[in-house]
Amino acid sequence: MPQVRTAVIGGSGLYHIPGIEDIEEVSIDTPFGKPSDSIIVGKLEGVGIAFLPRHGRGHHISPAEIPQRANIYALKSLGVEHIIAVNACGSFKEELKPGDLVIPDQFIDRTKGRVSTFFTDGIVGHILLNEPFCPVLSRVLFDTSREVGASVHQGGTFVTMEGPAFSTRAESLLHKSWGADIIGMTAAPEAKLAREAEICYASIAGVTDYDCWQEDDDPTPIDVIVATLQQNTDTIREIIKRAIIRVPEERNCACAIALRTAIVTSPDAIPPETRKKLDLIIGKYIS
Repeated sequence: MPQVRTAVIGGSGLYHIPGIEDIEEVSIDTPFGKPSDSIIVGKLEGVGIAFLPRHGRGHHISPAEIPQRANIYALKSLGVEHIIAVNACGSFKEELKPGDLVIPDQFIDRTKGRVSTFFTDGIVGHILLNEPFCPVLSRVLFDTSREVGASVHQGGTFVTMEGPAFSTRAESLLHKSWGADIIGMTAAPEAKLAREAEICYASIAGVTDYDCWQEDDDPTPIDVIVATLQQNTDTIREIIKRAIIRVPEERNCACAIALRTAIVTSPDAIPPETRKKLDLIIGKYIS
């Protein structure tokens, strides 16, 4: 199996990446259950890559039911240090048009019922999340997006809602009033868990519609959203193909040392079963 440092988590519309060679399909059990699907491991442009469809092949997993902890843990167990996340989103701003791409740098987590941390069952950890998306990896994605000719916007606040229903107009207007840029259902807690696992995480968010804040217009029909989604996906595949060879081999960002001072529980107070379950993540800090 190729050495893998970079993974792609595919969102709605992205269920495979053409051009991956030397493919091996890996089924992984984690202490948090099975991930969304088996993980495709291979080489793209000569570089090791892992691909995981967030909703499963066939899109059968609802946003609130995605096994987020299992997904991140499984990728960590393969040696992944960078995750390129692909997300569909609605826009709160006229200038962020359907078909555009956004490389967000902030998010607001509005999910309700999702477990958003590995630090439970007798261990407490407080990661810094002032920059929730890796700035280094985000820059690679932005520069590559411009190179392929995409209409791409650098930075922006990504509201993550629970779903699977779309926003009410009142919710959409509220989020717009906050100054948020885009909204989707999957960036959180995925980004939080990646940071706890000390994995660099960045998103390519494809705009499909204007949510429903435009009171003079009807919401975009689902079939139009799907068509825009497919257009975005074709562009994103080309971005991934080019970006994979530009991901830095050495990491000098804060993501790589996120847990250095984050764990506040005394090692001798951590239950043995919790220590064992999280050894992949905390082992280098808990002797």
